[in-house]
Amino acid sequence: MHTDFDACVRAVQSKDARFDGWFFTAVLTTRIYCRPSCPVTPPKVANMTFYPSAAAAQQAGFRACKRCRPDASPGSPQWNERADVVARAMRLIADGVVDRDGVPGLAARLGYSARQVERQLLAELGAGPLALARAQRAQTARLLIETTAMPMGEIAFAAGFSSIRTFNDTVREVFALTPGDLRARVAKGRPAASPGSLALRLPFRRPLTPDNLFGHLAATAVPGVEEWRAGAYRRTLRLPHGTGIAELRPLPDHIGCRLWLTDWRDLAQAISRCRRLLDLDADPAAVDGLL
Repeated sequence: MHTDFDACVRAVQSKDARFDGWFFTAVLTTRIYCRPSCPVTPPKVANMTFYPSAAAAQQAGFRACKRCRPDASPGSPQWNERADVVARAMRLIADGVVDRDGVPGLAARLGYSARQVERQLLAELGAGPLALARAQRAQTARLLIETTAMPMGEIAFAAGFSSIRTFNDTVREVFALTPGDLRARVAKGRPAASPGSLALRLPFRRPLTPDNLFGHLAATAVPGVEEWRAGAYRRTLRLPHGTGIAELRPLPDHIGCRLWLTDWRDLAQAISRCRRLLDLDADPAAVDGLL
């Protein structure tokens, strides 16, 4: 969609949240990129350019907006709908394959050469697998910085960075803030975290009917694996570095999520599994149109 300039401009000017994740708006004068629904005054049309992914915007030198946090927007519905190599690559990158096995491991899982995978991702998303994995690591690091009291060194390796220096440089480049500054911005109003758990918000596109969705999950819960209790759905997770538990609670403008993980290196994968479980990257309007 990012190639349809006029349609993107209309979505930005109307602050239409339905297009969050479909494309990203970059502002040439401020060197900041946003989601279409960013609450700030839209930039002049002449200063807008559009990217298909947060990673592509970051690779072009744009920093994430501090107001709308585009790096945390819902993913594009395309990756759940399509079955081609790009969609499969996106799902595998979200599941941490590049961090664990590198680009050769991703290519082997897809049945293509590393060069072919790189070329196809660059053509469609404006960024290769390493840049896409880097964007995911940055978002994971931000979550841990803002919602836990973990030391920065532990966060760096839990988010998948190979060194603390790379972690510091990436956070500074993507968010225009140091890790310490990110934590300081939210420390005053942050509630005390439960030991061993992490609470976060999972955004979704409207319209969503969580009562129907969670009612189905409660009715079909597998004993010993899933349960519905006190207004929340809980299930066990089997992850690359250990097991975990996810608690998902429907709230008016997001899904409340609390995770208990054996190893924090599995955070990005756990979030991806929860989003896929609830199909939060789907386009509800398109689904309604077919039902």
